[in-house]
Amino acid sequence: MSRAALLVLADGRFPAGGHAHSGGAEAAVKAGRIRGAASLADFCRGRLHTAGSVAAALSAAAALGIDPVALDRAADARTPSPALRVAARKLGRQLMRAGRSTWPSAELDALAREFPKGAHQPVVLGLTARAAGLGPVDAAHCAAYESVSGPATATVRLLSLDPFDATGVLARLAPEVDQVVDRAVEAARRVVDEGVDALPAGSAPLLEIGAEVHAGWQVRLFAS
Repeated sequence: MSRAALLVLADGRFPAGGHAHSGGAEAAVKAGRIRGAASLADFCRGRLHTAGSVAAALSAAAALGIDPVALDRAADARTPSPALRVAARKLGRQLMRAGRSTWPSAELDALAREFPKGAHQPVVLGLTARAAGLGPVDAAHCAAYESVSGPATATVRLLSLDPFDATGVLARLAPEVDQVVDRAVEAARRVVDEGVDALPAGSAPLLEIGAEVHAGWQVRLFAS
């Protein structure tokens, strides 16, 4: 395992397209659910333990070598919102381009052929981590951290929130990120014997509803 590779993959400047997505923060700001650092922390905590937990487990399972097609179906089943499924596949397609360019891999090539319009981003993330020589814990950390760092970064733009305050939110969530990762990796390892039903399926109805509302806006700063 290369710690440097982990830093490259987790870097917000890695050209995977995440900067164009707010992780539901734009809709939450418009609805008044995010107004400052305290409410951002509440939003990120909720996202971490639902969508973030699911993404971390999917990524860990892909990094373990679980069939990515089965994992993509599992991701679809855990994403009720059509808008979020579209966003996840767009992000997956962009990450696939970046991953194949950075860490060429026959497994990534095969997944790209199977899903020419994009597989779910957490699945691609796990397979990219695998191509980079990383393990399931690394992949899960990337996914869990992305689930909160995206909204935090977006809120700096949306609310002119002090970047120091937004970063403080992420720092205080770090112990919970570690806990989510531990549970996600444990679930991913169970998939080997129990199948994809062993993966978490935490729901976040407000994220799903917000995504559908957001998709209908004519003017928006972020794609999702």
